[in-house]
Amino acid sequence: MEISHAVILAIVQGLTEFLPISSTAHLIMVPILSKWPDQGLSFDIALNTGTWLAVLIYFRGDLLNLFKGFLRTVKERGIKSNPNHDGALAWMVLVGTIPIGLIGLLAHDIVAHQLRTLQVIAWSSIVWGVVLWIADKNPGRTEVAGLRWPTAIFVGLAQALALVPGTSRSGITMTAGLFSGLSRTAAARFSFLLATVVGALAAGLEGFKMLKHGLDTPLAPLVIGFIVTFVTAYLAIHYFLKIISRHSMKGFVAYRVALGIILLVYAYLI
Repeated sequence: MEISHAVILAIVQGLTEFLPISSTAHLIMVPILSKWPDQGLSFDIALNTGTWLAVLIYFRGDLLNLFKGFLRTVKERGIKSNPNHDGALAWMVLVGTIPIGLIGLLAHDIVAHQLRTLQVIAWSSIVWGVVLWIADKNPGRTEVAGLRWPTAIFVGLAQALALVPGTSRSGITMTAGLFSGLSRTAAARFSFLLATVVGALAAGLEGFKMLKHGLDTPLAPLVIGFIVTFVTAYLAIHYFLKIISRHSMKGFVAYRVALGIILLVYAYLI
């Protein structure tokens, strides 16, 4: 793998992982459109680890509070939303991850092979972009501190749809959160908290596969890709939260729809 390819793919991963525009779609799309060879499992793991570490570090304070709250629920042998909301929220994050974990295991072959096409990416980008636009027209006012179980379960179920390339894990979870009455920033923050567990599960599964097959990418692109995607993802999280605290998500919706149309034209006419 060329270093320039590694840098470009790392920037794409870092920018798109936590924005509602689907990182999976872009990482499938870029090699197809550019005719680059497949980047390999090892490189995918390096990029995913970089983005996962970025969200862990960015939300380290929140995650520490969730961990302390979780330990309290274990000690008290019960989940109480008040006064231990951090403990309840920790369980919401864990339970919200179950649907995507189960469906990911059951439908792995379908997702990995049959759905990785430009047509699927294009239609998913358009359809779920429009749904995000509808949800974003009337955001709620509930913040993370007011999150309750029905919303957490609904967002967790919606997250499973992200297995379809082009849907966007962050996009679909934010959409579900907005429909449930969360504010834009609360929907984003809960989406990011879910990403910490999903990222850990994905890293474990991919790491197990890598142990079986060994490294398939030279060390230099792996290290550079990891560093670039970590920095890019951290900055993307920071500025995305600032943007949606002041503005709607219309820009991301417009990007998704335009991208989907371009991909459909490419897939059917070129």
